[in-house]
Amino acid sequence: MKKLRGLGHLHVLAAWALLGGIVSSALPVVADDVVITNTASAKFKDRPGGPDRTANSNPTTFTAATSRSSLEIVKTADRAAAEPGDTVVYRLQIRNTGDATTAPLSVTDTLPLGLQFVNSSVRASVGTGGSATQVAIATPTVSGRTITFNYPTLAPQQTLTLVYAALLTPDAVRGTGRNLAIAQGQTATTPVQSNTASYRLQIRPGILADCGTVIGRVFVDKNFDGEQQPGEPGVPNAVIFMDDGNRITTDAAGLFSLSYVISGTRTGTLDLTSLPGYTTAPNLYRIEANSASRLVRLAPGSTVRMNFAVTPSFKEGGR
Repeated sequence: MKKLRGLGHLHVLAAWALLGGIVSSALPVVADDVVITNTASAKFKDRPGGPDRTANSNPTTFTAATSRSSLEIVKTADRAAAEPGDTVVYRLQIRNTGDATTAPLSVTDTLPLGLQFVNSSVRASVGTGGSATQVAIATPTVSGRTITFNYPTLAPQQTLTLVYAALLTPDAVRGTGRNLAIAQGQTATTPVQSNTASYRLQIRPGILADCGTVIGRVFVDKNFDGEQQPGEPGVPNAVIFMDDGNRITTDAAGLFSLSYVISGTRTGTLDLTSLPGYTTAPNLYRIEANSASRLVRLAPGSTVRMNFAVTPSFKEGGR
């Protein structure tokens, strides 16, 4: 464009094309492509009250590709939530919505943290419209959590469906559950790429939850070893207070349990006032058991035992 000097009060009449001579087509031109030429002009005054003057830009052209592949990808799964130990089945659908064949086609899927690809689970089918035929597919390449599927040719309006399974490991609870998939291919010498498909699986902790379970018993310890032996009965209606304020009462067999206890160091104390005529049984093997309190370490998702041994506070035949 010719350089303009002394322009004042410049009024742009059309600016939808660039004023610099930039050709934006980097793709090879084929017969069905359309070349579009744009120009722009500007009207200005070189002095107040002077006549209008007009400057025209040089033409700018770009190529509109009307015959290209266009890939679309959709990702779904057979469930919305899962927990460690479960298997989730993913489904990828890649459709060529363009007018040219894509060859070859590559699909990259990155699994969430803690999901392990099952090699023998891959199934593939290709179809148009509502019909599909099962096809063989090369063994995918696995690099860490990234899986790459390769397929030789996807014709216009065809849909490639990939189905595979992934196993949830305990590490899954530390991840987001979201994975991303993208398809890429080649049309003649032109690369094409799909949208990025995303699917989020809700990861439930299951048995790996932050909470655990406390179980135990209150029993009459006749040999003072701290363990219930045959002939040592359980004590019903005994009350145990936990450090978090929970109050537990034993059943007819002297047993109790408490679920959803926050993991960590937990303390339980036997309320001797709930057991008239009984006191804490001495332990001949562990000094720390000679107390009405028990200290346990509860790991996430685990179960710990908390037993209390008691003995009558009066001697047989006495008062």
